[in-house]
Amino acid sequence: MTTSLIDSRAIVDPSAKLAEGVSVGPWSIIGPDVEIGAGTKIESHVVIKGPSIIGKNNHIYQFSSVGEDTPDMKYQGEPTRLIMGDNNIIREGVTIHRGTVQDNSETVIGNDNLLMAYVHVGHDSVIGNHCILVNNSALAGHVHLGDWAILGGYTLVHQFCRIGAHAFTGFGSLVGKDVPAYVMVNGNPGAAKTINAEGLKRRGFSKSDIATINKAFKLIYRRGLTMEEALNELDQLAQNCEALNLMIDSLKSSTRGILR
Repeated sequence: MTTSLIDSRAIVDPSAKLAEGVSVGPWSIIGPDVEIGAGTKIESHVVIKGPSIIGKNNHIYQFSSVGEDTPDMKYQGEPTRLIMGDNNIIREGVTIHRGTVQDNSETVIGNDNLLMAYVHVGHDSVIGNHCILVNNSALAGHVHLGDWAILGGYTLVHQFCRIGAHAFTGFGSLVGKDVPAYVMVNGNPGAAKTINAEGLKRRGFSKSDIATINKAFKLIYRRGLTMEEALNELDQLAQNCEALNLMIDSLKSSTRGILR
């Protein structure tokens, strides 16, 4: 621990493991069983509880609560943990709860994510990489969020839902079922509208792949096919579009059914 980067008004448990270059602002509290990687910056008035493992070069802003135990009534104090990767930005007032033994005992946040002000990440949720959760969006327990997904402000996601890679939710969306990869949803209750074409362009998807993904969307949502019939046709399309496999995998892994 580099003590010169720890404000004298912060409280850091002696058992916490802070790597080189970690800074902790005034009135922040770092509890026992917390590990923080090199270069991570903790602003003032942050509370981090363990067991939690936080990677390198994260930036956690004031009034965030990271690694608290869950309010789930089934939780009886079992040892569970939070795992956060590298280069995440956790803005003001974010709350992130640890896992429960009813799942894998872990809440997991990947790399290069942006969680804006007052976002909530419930117990046992798994967030991939490069995701953006806009102000006041909230994940209930056991939610899985794929890489590059974006949740619009005030999006609410029901427990056990899966939102696929590159999916997008509009402002105030209520997500009660799974969202396939690439799909854009909006409304309360949430409904599938189109694909996230603009996001795919920005991430370098070819025009051909975007056109095929759009064709796949129409096949799923516009032709009245059963899921088995749709998957059979999607498998054919995927022979000439590897990117489509993300959508196929998200459909096959769905346990709640997909938003229509």
